[in-house]
Amino acid sequence: MPHLECALTTAADMEAWGGKLAAQLQDTRLIYLHGPLGAGKTTLVRGMLRALGHSGAVKSPTFTLVEPYEFVSRPFYHFDLYRLNDPEELEFVGIRDYLRANGVCVVEWAERAQGLLPTPDLDIIIALTETGRMMRITSLSARGKASLDTLTC
Repeated sequence: MPHLECALTTAADMEAWGGKLAAQLQDTRLIYLHGPLGAGKTTLVRGMLRALGHSGAVKSPTFTLVEPYEFVSRPFYHFDLYRLNDPEELEFVGIRDYLRANGVCVVEWAERAQGLLPTPDLDIIIALTETGRMMRITSLSARGKASLDTLTC
């Protein structure tokens, strides 16, 4: 599977890379973010949202599961499944409607809904290192590959 690995030193680097990703989303619709607490998943999403034009606060929807953002181009849905007790809870928030919409869905802690969510276009793993973060971006669809082909570290 095609992938890209990037070493990032600071939170500002992570946010900037999120902006680069947002600029290259093309038809990418589903992105999974993996990594330990404090790895920078929400910081990456903040960078994406800033690049798309959101100027307000960006918080992780840990308790609400999803935070929607409306843009002229298309909606953006930020999911955080860290506190998900049962994947079936996603049915109550209307996960199928979000996934069918023409928006971008970015899902933190997607592994907690294993078996319920479809294969993402991009799968991003963020690992802590001695000097910052190592990010591995893997494309798992033609849409994801189109985005990945335009990205650099």
